[in-house]
Amino acid sequence: MTALKSWRWLSKSRNLITDKGSNGLKMKQLPFMGILCTFMLFIVYRTTNYQHHHTKMETRLNPFNAEKGSTDAFSRVNYLPHGIVQARSDLELRPLWFTSSASKIKVSSHQNLLAIPVGIKQKENVNAIMQKFLSGNFTIMLFHYDSNVDGWQDLEWGNKAIHIIAENQTKWWFAKRFLHPDVVSTYDYIFIWDEDLGVANFHPGRYLKIMKAEGLEISQPALDPDSLEIHHKITIRKRSKKFHRRIYDNRGSVRCSDASQGPPCTGWVEGMAPVFSRSACHCAWHLIQNDLVHGWGMDMKLGYCAQGDRTKKVGVIDSEYIVHQGVQTLGGASSRKVKNNVLEEPVQKRRSPAVDVRSEIRRQSILELQVFKQRWEKAAREDKEWVDPYMRNRKLIPLGR
Repeated sequence: MTALKSWRWLSKSRNLITDKGSNGLKMKQLPFMGILCTFMLFIVYRTTNYQHHHTKMETRLNPFNAEKGSTDAFSRVNYLPHGIVQARSDLELRPLWFTSSASKIKVSSHQNLLAIPVGIKQKENVNAIMQKFLSGNFTIMLFHYDSNVDGWQDLEWGNKAIHIIAENQTKWWFAKRFLHPDVVSTYDYIFIWDEDLGVANFHPGRYLKIMKAEGLEISQPALDPDSLEIHHKITIRKRSKKFHRRIYDNRGSVRCSDASQGPPCTGWVEGMAPVFSRSACHCAWHLIQNDLVHGWGMDMKLGYCAQGDRTKKVGVIDSEYIVHQGVQTLGGASSRKVKNNVLEEPVQKRRSPAVDVRSEIRRQSILELQVFKQRWEKAAREDKEWVDPYMRNRKLIPLGR
């Protein structure tokens, strides 16, 4: 009996030792499993975080390939059936009704848009511009800064144009409010021109053919060397060329060579007669500041909207050139009356101080230039994810007109 009890006690002792060994092994495995799980969670987190930042960077670098519209904008229309939503519009005039014979005829749709600020004093010159564009496939939009629309109705094309009235407002004020990307998205090219341009040697059809063939997203016609106002050498016509993207100049404080990567040597057009592709116009609209109506400084940054390398996608077309007449008209229309399409000078009140309108406009333009420059620098500094594609290997050139 004693031997049997001893055997049972020995068996229990062995089982107890075996159980303790197994539990000890399990206890040793627990820290290892915890470390392994933590490591796996870290890998998953880093992968997800990288994908998130990569998607954001892709959206910033390729904004036109990204999904258009914000979640908030979508939430405002998601109560409607998808098929009824039309996110875009155009500037085409529509008849109030169709006759039975014309009911099946499709309303003509123009492929390009010309938008131009006008005053009645420049009626003759604007009419000459229109004669060039009406033969092409253009929608015409006139911004009347002197409030005189009736004076244009005697022209054969007067009732075919779109007329917008806002007294003493600038081209960029009009563009920001009436050339929204969703409205101009149906047009291939958008011309945003001044009214004091001579077009005797310009043909829009030939111009756009060159622009398309050379892959230009932003361009302007070259200026005749005899133009009254030329602000930058890159805009001067080169007689021996069809177009040019840069200039070479060893004189002055800014020297232009093949190494130059930005304005005023390359990648630049002036604000008087820019021509945009649809995508470039979309970008440029966002660049226009709502409260800075004169647009000074913006031309130096238009190259960022060129949908790629501005040294290749921005150019000046020489074979189709214009004359800048340098007529200063904006600013004095509100103090004048129009009678029989003729402007009458106002009677000067006694002791009322004369205001030099042009000097005041220039002073305001210079002020807006400084504000725009500060905004750009602040935006570039605060946006940590934005990378300036032209900052590397180039000299910083101050903003200017």
